[in-house]
Amino acid sequence: MEFLNQMLEHAAGQPWIYPVLLVFFFIDGFATILPSETAIVGLSALSLHSGEPNLWILGATALVGAMAGDNMAYMLGRKIGLTRWKWMRRPKVQKMFAWAQYELDKRGAVLIFTARYIPWGRVAVNYVAGQTGFRHRTFFWLDAFACITWVGYSIGIGLLAGQWVHHNPLLGVGIAVAFAVVLGIVVDHALRWWHKYLEKKDLAKEAAASTEMTAVDPAEKAIAGVDVSKPAS
Repeated sequence: MEFLNQMLEHAAGQPWIYPVLLVFFFIDGFATILPSETAIVGLSALSLHSGEPNLWILGATALVGAMAGDNMAYMLGRKIGLTRWKWMRRPKVQKMFAWAQYELDKRGAVLIFTARYIPWGRVAVNYVAGQTGFRHRTFFWLDAFACITWVGYSIGIGLLAGQWVHHNPLLGVGIAVAFAVVLGIVVDHALRWWHKYLEKKDLAKEAAASTEMTAVDPAEKAIAGVDVSKPAS
């Protein structure tokens, strides 16, 4: 165990770790394989024990990589659409795309911000934003704000969880990642529930508006003694 701890601390202090992380965060923006939150959380917990990697450089690397990946997904959505690749045509993925398109039409700013915290959700939202022609400048700044808060949130989780184990960096990283996964599931479900709640409110408003349009006041039907509800003979 001591040998693994030393290897982990040694790797965290190497300069090549930042370019590797940059590529990892970049790919996660348009093709999530392993949620990049786990890397930030684990390395933040490790930094608490050894001082490496540098949290400021880690945060900057995560921010640049995440923003670049999100904007790459946006550009891919604009260029190739939502059915070019086989994985895009899977029923679950198409269902996610449909949900993202509906939410973007209703509340684009809120969705772009909250989707950053949902691994597959953010990929779908970024692709759909590009495919539907959502204004790129608006997307860029909304995504930048979302990524800044996401990086701070992930580093904070790592530091919090890493404090529980003071003399075993490897165990601290494991606890931090496990804590992040559990909290991520909770956040994921909470955000999905909130969006479904907003969707139900939208449907209720649309139903009420439709009812108001079909219900005409009888007093308005009679104009100058003529009942307009009956066709003229």
